[in-house]
Amino acid sequence: MERKEIFSKLNEIFIDVLDLDECNLTDETNANDIEEWDSLSHIQLIVAIEKRFGIKFTSLEIMKWRNVGELVDSILSKK
Repeated sequence: MERKEIFSKLNEIFIDVLDLDECNLTDETNANDIEEWDSLSHIQLIVAIEKRFGIKFTSLEIMKWRNVGELVDSILSKK
């Protein structure tokens, strides 16, 4: 799976979970960039991402992410 495909799936998840009209995630996107992305929705995003990609993240992995690019790196490391 390539980064482009992962970003496409993540955009769909963010639109669905955060109830957005559109979403254009980049490597640098973080919670400060999306108003609807708060601590509760963060958990909902993680659960949806794990389900969609059939993977599980550790708490340590999740805490280390500073942006979507690092999330994508974690997904790639598990595929």
